[in-house]
This record gives sequence, C-alpha cells and structure tokens, in this order.
Amino acid sequence: MKQALKKLGAFLLTMVIVSFVTFLAFQLIPGDPVTHMLGTSYTPERADALREQLGLKGPLLVRYWDWLKGFVTGAMGTSYSYNLPVSQLVGEKVGNTLALNALTFVLIVALSLPIGLFTVRRHGGAADRCLTVVNQVIMAVPPFFTGILFTWLFSVVLSWLPGTFIEFSQDPVGYWKCLFFPALALALPRIAMTVRMLRSTLLEELHRDYVRTAISRGNDSRAALYRHALKNALPPVVTFLAQTMAEIVASSIVVEQVFSIPGLGRLLLASINSSDWPVVQAIVVLLALWVMLAGTVADLINQRIDPRLRLGGAK
Repeated sequence: MKQALKKLGAFLLTMVIVSFVTFLAFQLIPGDPVTHMLGTSYTPERADALREQLGLKGPLLVRYWDWLKGFVTGAMGTSYSYNLPVSQLVGEKVGNTLALNALTFVLIVALSLPIGLFTVRRHGGAADRCLTVVNQVIMAVPPFFTGILFTWLFSVVLSWLPGTFIEFSQDPVGYWKCLFFPALALALPRIAMTVRMLRSTLLEELHRDYVRTAISRGNDSRAALYRHALKNALPPVVTFLAQTMAEIVASSIVVEQVFSIPGLGRLLLASINSSDWPVVQAIVVLLALWVMLAGTVADLINQRIDPRLRLGGAK
C-alpha cells in the first residue's frame, strides 16, 4: 500500500508539471486569438469581454489554476474555431481513440505472448528462424504504410470495410469492424517487438541457475518455462508494453487520418491547423495522462509479479 501511495503521488506530481509546461507553452505562442475570432467586428469593448469569457485575463499562475480546476471538473475552456466547450468536442472523439488504443493493446498482448512462447520452445528450429525473419520485416514497416495497404486491400479490393466510419450507437458490430484493421496496423510492429523482447528475456532466464535446479529436481523443460522462467521474465516485458502505449497513442494520430476515424488524432491535427490552442492543449494533457497512467499501472503490476520490487531490491 505504501508503494502504491508513492506511485500515486509521483503520478499526480508529474501530471501537474506536464499540465503546467503545456499550459505555459501555449501561452507563449504569438498571436491574439481574440482578434482572430472577432475579425471585422473587433472593438476594444468586445475584445475585453471576450478575453474575460475565454479566461485570458489575469496573471499567468491564476489563469493556470483556473484552467487546471476546470480541466479536473470537465470545463476545459472554449474552442476558438467552433465556439463550443472544449469538453464537448473532446468528449465526442475520445471514445473512438480509447477504443482504438485498447483494441490495439489487446491484440498486442493476445498475439505476442503465445508467439513469443512458441519461438522459445522452438528455439533454434526452422519455425523460430522464420518467425525471426518475419519479425524483422514487420518491425521495419511503419504503421501508416500498413494502414494504407490495409485500406486498399480490405476496403477497395475486398470491400470488407464500409466507405464511412460507423459509430457504436449505429451498429456495434460494424463499429468494431471499422476499428479492427486500424488496430491491427498499429499492433503489428509492436507485436513483433514484444515477441522479440519476450524471446530474449525468456532465453536469458532459462540459462539461470534456478531453472537448471528446477530441471534437476524432475521438472521438464515445459514446466521450467511456464512455472519458473516466465514469471521472472515478465517484468521487463510489462514495462516494455507500458512504453508501447505511448507509441500507440502517437501512431494512432496518423492511423486515424488514414482510416478516417473521428478520434482525438484527427481533432488534434485539425485544431493545430486552425490554431485552436485550447483544444490542442486539452488533448495533449489527456494523451499525457493516458501514457502516465499506463506506466504507473505497469509499475504496480511488476511489483505484484515480483515482490522484490516492492522493497526496491535489485534483481
């Protein structure tokens, strides 16, 4: 419990620092959004009233504190381009991005673990060598290019994908069908990387003394792999998967464009193009929150798998 509270405190402190740096960065961007929004109807009185409405008046720290309280309560400000609450714009898109990222992560875990274990059990064989070559090829192909190939193959050639994105409320099955191939495009290089990581850590563990001792006591190689080596090989793999979440978040911005998914990535790029900084600021902090949360959860899982980590002991 003490370690969990320390992790939670570090997580909250990091998020406050990230949010402040993000807020400060967008405050330093040159240009006056009020002048841009009012256009030809600009008057000093209207400009002053709009700055008050947008929370652009007052000292920097006061404005940051007001924004932070609003962010926590869901009041993230007003969009410069749409003149709508940022929380409304983000709320309409965040579900699709979270669903895409979650499905991608499920595919990575569901496919990489059994494939990694298979390559270890067939170490040195033809299957292991073939999968190693395939892994190298997959890791060399960026997700956006895989997404373009999938779009051409499954949408244009095979017509397995609908012409437009289907919302969950319209057709739940069609919704997940629209997300499956984008998630697969995101997952493939990460699956290859995770398989390689799991394979290397497991092979290293299998050569340790405790595994040889387990085998000498009557355990076969399969039991030594699953009962002993796997547990000790998982912490670095879990940490790697947490780092993978950050890569998924970054890559999903491009993949959403390729597959025309109305998520945070498309909203982020559109808001950058239109200099809609309140929307960009909210999305950046939300994505940072998602990445930091994944890292914190990974640390807690590692401590659960390996109790030595709770005491800060080295492996």
